[in-house]
Amino acid sequence: MESIFLLLILVVVGGGALVYSRKATKRREAAERAELESQLSTSKRAADEDVTKFGEELQRLDIDVAGQPLNEAMQQDYQRALDAYEDAKTSLAAVQRPEEIKHVTEILEDGRYAIACVKARVEDKPLPQKRPPCFFNPAHGPSVRNVEWAPAGGSVRDVPACAADAERVLAGADPYIRTVQVGAQRVPYWEGGQAYAPWAQGYYSSWRGSDMLTGMMVGGLLFGGMNPIGGLFGGMGEGIAGIGDGIGDAFGGIGDGIGDIGDGIGDAFGGIGDMFGDFFGGD
Repeated sequence: MESIFLLLILVVVGGGALVYSRKATKRREAAERAELESQLSTSKRAADEDVTKFGEELQRLDIDVAGQPLNEAMQQDYQRALDAYEDAKTSLAAVQRPEEIKHVTEILEDGRYAIACVKARVEDKPLPQKRPPCFFNPAHGPSVRNVEWAPAGGSVRDVPACAADAERVLAGADPYIRTVQVGAQRVPYWEGGQAYAPWAQGYYSSWRGSDMLTGMMVGGLLFGGMNPIGGLFGGMGEGIAGIGDGIGDAFGGIGDGIGDIGDGIGDAFGGIGDMFGDFFGGD
């Protein structure tokens, strides 16, 4: 009888633990799915804005080349830009996961260089050097030089900039920074969190490991995953607080689990008591 009693206790405890484990797994999986869906929606919205902007750039290019005789090299660059637009739209429509967004911005990065080549040929200027996109807003197109720049409260860093932003920085003005929506406010894209990492990485993927990115914040920002612990230039306190919340949730969950198991044991003992009562005091 004693061994049966111990076996019943083990069954109840094991069953309670299994039930809690399954519930915790389902909650975690549901939270992961919700996070992925949120990241996908966010990154697709950023990429869609850039595809639309690229289409507008092509319309302006049509005006620039109107009436201009296009030699074979011009036609090839022009077609490359047109193909990039169509390929970017197709790639965006096929995206199923956040990390796939980088394929869209990879295409746009190449397409914008093709546009720059067409403009240079039409104006009879040397072809632009192949450089990383403007750091302040990759949609500005290829950078023309590096400039020293410091974010608010941060140290000076060497970053690639388009002609307009380079001029503004050298004049002591603020560059035109790409901002994204985070909650109720707009912040620089590098503070947008993990959702924007693939979007930004696509623009600079062909420059990973390049001397043009070595030592710059661009390298750590893009290929380090956009610093998910609170942003590139700050957020350490938020990150530590988040870790604390996670530990608190974990211990709270363990407490809930023990409570569930305790309730299960109590119910089991109650059931055992009823069983013995029926057995010894039954009719």
